[in-house]
Amino acid sequence: MQATGATMAEWYVYMLLCADQSLYTGVATDIDARVATHNAGKGAKYTLGRLPVKLVYQERAGARGAALSREHAIKRMRRAAKRQLIGRLNSR
Repeated sequence: MQATGATMAEWYVYMLLCADQSLYTGVATDIDARVATHNAGKGAKYTLGRLPVKLVYQERAGARGAALSREHAIKRMRRAAKRQLIGRLNSR
């Protein structure tokens, strides 16, 4: 249970374009800090050998559980569907 007056962190789902052109999907409360962590070589093992990474998509998910569910759904998508998500964001 959360203490009165405390605020819940806003969670986001994000996608990174790695140097080898692969896509990495993750969740975070502070995307800029998380991307910096990845690029410092201290993020996920997947991105460690694929640096540098570039943020290409982000989506507000609300609570952590919702972010993890959305991350799982995106990870199950084919690359073409992920590219469509990225394209929709960039066309706004």
